[in-house]
Amino acid sequence: MRRGGRRRIGGKPQAACGPPPMDRRAAVPSLDGMHEAGQPHEPRVLIAGGGVAALEAALALRDLAGDRLEVEICSPRADFVYRPFAVGTPFGAATVTRYDLADLAERIGASFRLAGLFSVDAATKLATARDGEQIPYDYLLVASGARMLWAVPGAVTFWGAADEGGFGGVVRRLRAGMLRDVVFTMPGGHSWVLPVYELALLAAATLAKSGIEDARLRVVTPEDAPLELFGRAVAEPMVGLLAERGVEVLTGRHPIAFEAGRLSVAPSEAIETEAVVSLPRLEGRRIDGLPADADGFLLVDEHCRVAGARDVFAAGDVTTFAVKQGGIATRGADAAATAIAAAAGCAVEPVPFDPVLRGDGKLAGRYLMPFLADREDRLLASG
Repeated sequence: MRRGGRRRIGGKPQAACGPPPMDRRAAVPSLDGMHEAGQPHEPRVLIAGGGVAALEAALALRDLAGDRLEVEICSPRADFVYRPFAVGTPFGAATVTRYDLADLAERIGASFRLAGLFSVDAATKLATARDGEQIPYDYLLVASGARMLWAVPGAVTFWGAADEGGFGGVVRRLRAGMLRDVVFTMPGGHSWVLPVYELALLAAATLAKSGIEDARLRVVTPEDAPLELFGRAVAEPMVGLLAERGVEVLTGRHPIAFEAGRLSVAPSEAIETEAVVSLPRLEGRRIDGLPADADGFLLVDEHCRVAGARDVFAAGDVTTFAVKQGGIATRGADAAATAIAAAAGCAVEPVPFDPVLRGDGKLAGRYLMPFLADREDRLLASG
């Protein structure tokens, strides 16, 4: 199923591109049936995914290449979920916004295909969708994100924007004074990091607002220090903030299971508590034909090229980069877009992936944030 006709990236080209390459395949189906094998065509960029990295990359390519590239966004979901403030939803402090992906793609000037990728043949540059349809490309950007898996048996798992109310029940019981001891934890390996601290701090704020002073909140983490992946400049202030809000932190402990009021951890003794909230474990979304590590994540170089796969790039949570976060994902998307534009012959200097968070650390996409803000402004003006 495909929504939205094939469209070229609109607007005036922002950079001069060289002549489009010849189609190197002898006889393969084109995306719209109008290109014949062996004839020149505008380079096709296939973006697999419908999250922040996918949209940021599409917008970046529009700015860098104008209408010299054909871009298609291919996602198994029909909507884009704006997730940065999902942790605040159960507390009534934020809402999760959803956008129609076909509409966003049209506004960007790209086409949209409702499908997930099953496999990729990098040698022939053919991707195969889960429905069996073959999709030729010149450049492929994988931004399919990560799968969220249940990590701690017996614990309430916080699924973010996909949460179905389990954690909401914990919040209600805290607010009513029915819970007096809650542990927030996360598995080792690939997982979110920042949300576990956000949830604990929001829970502390909820208790304070409800006038409950004798409840106990703890964070149990495999880390040696809170948010150690972000460096000392972030970790040290977080330690102070948690202490100020009365949240205890137990480091170097891997959660195993919660049963009968006891959270078993390694290597320490079990922790007695009334409730445990865990973040999920993350696993890469495997695509046959692309080399991945044992957990399904793609290894990329400094320009987000996938190792061992010609003209294939990856950005966001699907890569092996340890920090899984929206702002980091958009920076990877920007790096991949510059590399793709340069490879397509545009007068663009590839910019290496710079995994540095700025501003509020949530989602600071160079292109995506202004794009969404402009869309909201238009909706308000028309309403």
